[in-house]
Amino acid sequence: MPTQATQAILTPIPSLSDNYIWMVQKNGHAIVVDPGEPGPVEALLHDGLTLEAILVTHHHSDHVGGVGALQQRTGARVYGPRHEKIPVCDVPLSEGDHVNLPGIGLRFQVLDIPGHTAGHIAYVGLLDTGRPAVFCGDTLFAAGCGRLFEGTPAQMLDSLDKLACMPPETLVCCAHEYTTSNIRWALQVEPGNAVLQQRAQAVAQLRAQDLPTVPSTIGQELETNPFLRTAQPAIHTAAHQYARTSLDTPQEVFACLREWKNDFK
Repeated sequence: MPTQATQAILTPIPSLSDNYIWMVQKNGHAIVVDPGEPGPVEALLHDGLTLEAILVTHHHSDHVGGVGALQQRTGARVYGPRHEKIPVCDVPLSEGDHVNLPGIGLRFQVLDIPGHTAGHIAYVGLLDTGRPAVFCGDTLFAAGCGRLFEGTPAQMLDSLDKLACMPPETLVCCAHEYTTSNIRWALQVEPGNAVLQQRAQAVAQLRAQDLPTVPSTIGQELETNPFLRTAQPAIHTAAHQYARTSLDTPQEVFACLREWKNDFK
């Protein structure tokens, strides 16, 4: 009889000052997403665990710094954004492409999600039956979103809308531990959000134990992340009061929120 597949193990690996490298293990194979340095991944590789693939979301050094060394050590195939230059890329990808990983038994759909960088991509797929996940790099964070280094507010809002349309149970596997700061800001924007207040308490407890606050879920972000709530009257009112001018479009509301977060201390 065939051996029953094991359940995928999803691990956020702390890296650098506040990054996470995501690892998925299943059936003796592993993939990693956005390895900014090789050491934390190498420490988890052992006899019987094959690194099958390295997935990259965008070109920033804290996401690609470990790609070359890991590929040289393991021979893992590197997948990355078609329209960005990264140190190694065996398979360039853009929206509509798929990543098939037979060893680990995973298949990902690729989305273009520009804004943080011009060619940023995300990987969307099922880790197990009924357990969808998105590896979204620095586009969507827990209670926040990435800065606009290369894109426009309209591009970033469109990218976030793509992610917001995913099933609410989708795991949001973002690449930084920014949640505490993001929630402090979100409470300034929407102080009356009871779900956000509860999330703040839960996050504080996790960080007090030095535990990751991610993955979150799309459903949780829709309830607590101001950048996914630009259509909510309370968010629009808060942005209007901050800007001290009329904000007539969702893009203007989003741009105001992003500027507000940029200046938040």
